[in-house]
Amino acid sequence: MRYTMAGIILFTQNYNDCVAFYRDVLELDLLYRIDRPEERLTTFSLGDTYLMVENDGVAYDGPKPIEMSPVKFRFNVEDVKATSDALRAKGVTVKVMEHSWGTTAEFHDPDGNRCALRSDQGFGI
Repeated sequence: MRYTMAGIILFTQNYNDCVAFYRDVLELDLLYRIDRPEERLTTFSLGDTYLMVENDGVAYDGPKPIEMSPVKFRFNVEDVKATSDALRAKGVTVKVMEHSWGTTAEFHDPDGNRCALRSDQGFGI
């Protein structure tokens, strides 16, 4: 099969807050937005894929447990610590962790969807 693009649809309860988070905090580029009475969605560029944010999800106070949402968005960056500092400056709580294979940082969006940063250095998969 030949796919032209792949995407992720994220159903959110706090739609406006999540759109602002991915647009203003993570600085993802906006691809398009639909804002009609019965249809609201915002789509961002996510590397070679897209992230579509829609309504009708379930929020959680804090990071969602794996049992509730077995997905984590991971964003590879050149400098995890500098990117973590930039997120903290925007009010995001970030936990940085050092591993033998690189550095990661954990945080979550306004609905509790788990996100992470990962260093590009040593990236083998």
